[in-house]
Amino acid sequence: GKFTDEDAEFCRRIGTAGADILQCIWERKRQASSSNGGAGEPQRINVLTHCNAGWLAFADWGSALSPVYEAFDRGVPIHVWVDETRPRNQGASLTAWELAGHGVPHTVIADNSGGHLMRSGLVDVCITGADRVTRGGDACNKIGTYLKALAAFDNHVPFYVALPSSTIDWQMEDGADIPIEQRAAEEVRYAEGLCEEDGKRRKVLLTPRRSPAGNWAFDVTPRRLVTGLLTERGLVAPSTEALAIAFPQEAAAGRAADRA
Repeated sequence: GKFTDEDAEFCRRIGTAGADILQCIWERKRQASSSNGGAGEPQRINVLTHCNAGWLAFADWGSALSPVYEAFDRGVPIHVWVDETRPRNQGASLTAWELAGHGVPHTVIADNSGGHLMRSGLVDVCITGADRVTRGGDACNKIGTYLKALAAFDNHVPFYVALPSSTIDWQMEDGADIPIEQRAAEEVRYAEGLCEEDGKRRKVLLTPRRSPAGNWAFDVTPRRLVTGLLTERGLVAPSTEALAIAFPQEAAAGRAADRA
């Protein structure tokens, strides 16, 4: 249908914009190796992602994974660090499954590994999706994204958020105003997976029975930690002004709604 085709086209454009960046990162990395006489020649670029923002969540391409697929198809040697994304493990189950199906080299990691990998020079760039982005560029995504952005900022690793413009809330400026859903404690207290012995899915208790658990589903990454927004209209700076220039009609409608 119309909306599916539009979603697929927007995600394809996001992939093109992001793949151009990944290709540039690879070229710089390769040139740096050449200037060092080939010592420690890079074998690949390493992308870290969080949760699932592939074609399982969108149409055909996805948002955060679209640049990865496009770069891989261009021949860029790429490897993806896949956050497991507790407590629902969307990375470990969905993102890893997608990447494996496309043939993209990847490694599933514990959620708390990202900072160590960045500090060790093993991450070249972070790309995540978003569930909601304010007109000022603050990005709400799966819980744990903010911590990755903080680690990326501290280690001078670029941090991009990939999103179609339908994700932008044109009536909200500050990410602090985004309500954060709290989900059932059972998602944290239990883990579910496939039992290799009989091929059935089983749920096991991780915590003491009487221990309560908190389960915030999302967090907000402030615009100051975001290198850029990958949209269907290309790379956009995470600011009110830049987004209004890239999407003038939508921004104007948002301002009109504010005045109404």
